[in-house]
Amino acid sequence: MTRQFVVRPIGHVESVLRSRDDAPRQPDEGAPSAWLVFDESVRDGLRDLAPGDRIIVITWFDRADREVLAVHPRDDRTRPETGVFSTRSPDRPNPLGLHPVTVIETAGLRVQVDHLEALDGTPVVDVKPVLGDLADR
Repeated sequence: MTRQFVVRPIGHVESVLRSRDDAPRQPDEGAPSAWLVFDESVRDGLRDLAPGDRIIVITWFDRADREVLAVHPRDDRTRPETGVFSTRSPDRPNPLGLHPVTVIETAGLRVQVDHLEALDGTPVVDVKPVLGDLADR
């Protein structure tokens, strides 16, 4: 049984990364800081975010190919083709991006974070705090 549901963007990414060719594959491979720009409708949800907070930004990879089910990891043809659910490929049936980052600055509806590999204009669909053992990583 297939059910439909709607995911509504709550903001977008402002980044120097403009294309997939510009973006590092992982945040620790040179991802720049970036701004998350939120819609007025979620202002109250941002009020307790502060510099130093560890959060997970959930994005929608709007430029992903949703038909891809297998890839060569890191686009390396010497590596065996692998199902996308065992990879971090942005190309997948539901292209959600998970980005653990640290808040650098907050300014109203704008939140600057470190090491975000998402492209400029990428929709933000949610933000969650990093809790427990994950917060120490």
